[in-house]
Order: sequence, then C-alpha cells, then structure tokens
Amino acid sequence: MKKIVIKIGGGLITDKSTFKSPRLDIIQSVAKVIAELSADGHKFIVIHGAGSYGHLESKKWGLATGAEPERIDAQRKAVKSVRNDMLELNKLLVDAFTNYDIQTMTFPPSNWVEGIGLNFKGDLSKFNRKDNIIPISFGDVVDRKDTLEFGILSGDDLMVRISKEIPDVTHCIFLLGDTPGLMTKPPNEPESELIKCWSSSEHVVGTHSSAQDVTGGIFLKTASAGEICQKIPVVWMLDGRKPERITELISTGQTIGTKIIP
Repeated sequence: MKKIVIKIGGGLITDKSTFKSPRLDIIQSVAKVIAELSADGHKFIVIHGAGSYGHLESKKWGLATGAEPERIDAQRKAVKSVRNDMLELNKLLVDAFTNYDIQTMTFPPSNWVEGIGLNFKGDLSKFNRKDNIIPISFGDVVDRKDTLEFGILSGDDLMVRISKEIPDVTHCIFLLGDTPGLMTKPPNEPESELIKCWSSSEHVVGTHSSAQDVTGGIFLKTASAGEICQKIPVVWMLDGRKPERITELISTGQTIGTKIIP
C-alpha cells in the first residue's frame, strides 16, 4: 500500500488563459485513475491548482501582494469572489470522484490557514486519515495577520508541508498540463527535450507566465519538488494528460516523466 500526495495542476484541469474554463475530460480521466488505485488499497491526498478559476482575478486585483488602501473595497470583494470560484472548481473534482464511488472531504485553506508561503499556520492533521476518504485542498486566498490582510497560498506550498509532515508518505506526484515533465527548454521551443531525472541542485530553464500565474509557475514547482525529495523517496513530475502514467509509476516504479532526486 502506497501513500501518495498528488498535485493536479491548475493548468491541467483548466484553460489558464480563459476565465473559468474547466477541462472536464481531463478531470474525469485523472479521477478515474486515482479511483482505480484507491480501490487497490493505495491512499491519496489530493491538492489541486487554481488555473483560470483563481489566477486571472487574483492578478487583476493584486491579491498576491495584499491590501492596497486605494482599492481595498474592490479587493475584498475579489477575495470573496476568488474563494467562491475555487469552491466551484473543487466541486467539479469532487463530482468526478463521486462518479467513481470515491468519497472525498474538501478543506478550503481560507477556512483553516493563516499566512502564506511555507511557514503558513494551520493544522495539517486533517490530512492524515485512517479511513478511505480522500482529503482534498487547493491553492487559495487566505487571511494574514498583518496590514496586508490577505495573500495567496500556493498549492505547491501545501504539497511541501503535507508531504513532509504527514507520516508514511511514499510518493509525491506533480501532474503538469502541457509537458511530459521538466524540459531542457521551454516546451514551445524547438529541440526542447524531456529531462528524465532532475537533481534539486540543478538550475531550471523555463518560462513563467506572470500575466496569468500569481504563484510562481514551474519555478515554484521545481523548488517545491526539490524540497520534498529530501524526505520522500519517490517524487515525479508527470504529464497529467496521460494519467495512466500514474498507474505505471505506482505499479512498476518507472514511467515517462521527470524523476526528482536530491
């Protein structure tokens, strides 16, 4: 029995460039694979990204950098709006799991987290379940106890803390939306090739779409994976459009993707 913490990227389950545009076929296909592996006795903790349900509005209203006195009323309205949009996206995942008779329990960070970054405060014990219910959380707008009032907690920061602090985690998997794993160059460039094994001591070449993404994109992902692999033996980045690779990795220890090592 494996215990797997899996990040379902926002760019995988939504079209990041178009406001609130889910990729329902991908949501279903990922849920199906996780359901099958759960039926085989493996345990999952699921974190998902925001994609176009969170990043576009957060970018528009500067939510990542906190309160600005000259537009605070509009920002507070946007905070509520983004939180509701994230619950809407989360429900699409929950419904997909329900289709495969998998029980889940969602823990929105706005309800239990204070602060942003890796040092956020919040009780993680809720993710250490003894039953077969899959706990789910996601990147979200959370409260801060300072004059900035609010900020963005990235799902990648949740990944690091949960993977390192919940006992008996064996695998950590990041599902990407547009590449088979880490690439030697940005994926849209010619001669870009898959990096089959990446050490956290190496430099990452990539692009970060700051127009859409408010949490750091591939750079935060690799930093997070590099941190996790110091403790968790099996850490991979996989193409979420091919979720059968999750099954292959869990059953054989190898697949097409990027293995992350210290």
